[in-house]
Amino acid sequence: MLELKKLLYQPATAEKPILKEVSLQANLGEPILIAGASGSGKTTLVEIISGLSKPQKGLICWNKKPLKASQRRLLCGVVFQFPERYFLGLTVAQELRLGHRRLEGEAQSKALQSVGLSEIDLRQAPERLSGGQQRRLAIAVQLLRKPNVLLLDEPTAGLDWSVRNEVLELLAYISKKQVLIVVTHEPELFKGLLSSTYLLKEGHLLPMTTLD
Repeated sequence: MLELKKLLYQPATAEKPILKEVSLQANLGEPILIAGASGSGKTTLVEIISGLSKPQKGLICWNKKPLKASQRRLLCGVVFQFPERYFLGLTVAQELRLGHRRLEGEAQSKALQSVGLSEIDLRQAPERLSGGQQRRLAIAVQLLRKPNVLLLDEPTAGLDWSVRNEVLELLAYISKKQVLIVVTHEPELFKGLLSSTYLLKEGHLLPMTTLD
């Protein structure tokens, strides 16, 4: 169980906090969606949860134990809106192996199969993949890391409808194995998939009762 307790975050250049006492509880098998307009602080919240940024106040706990930023980086996997900006491998195979001293072929094949990329050419550069393939490759990389919490920032942005549906099916599968939090400005696309939906507005995280 992941818990956010009264997080407050205000950048040095901002006149007021981006996040104001944000609290949330996320459980395995109960995927969560956080909606909000561009600039509402969704990506900032992802960065704080994953240990890439630190809040001025508040706690982030895993199974009721407070975590430091370094511990959150180990606990969480993140797929940002433009995953191609974060690829480091010269080939798909290299990208999958990053961070692993040894990666068994069976584990690699299973991860690719789970995201629908079992037939992909491992010798090609990640940047040559389509937008949907890049998104799925980024998810496969995180699945190989086996994070307890998976954070997805705008996972359907810029994808056509057929690819979006494939990604949504993948998220439904992933949510059974990892605590899943999705942030998006298109909450209507996820209707029926997420267990709980929240709106991040003016720094506050508010429950949403409907996606209509």
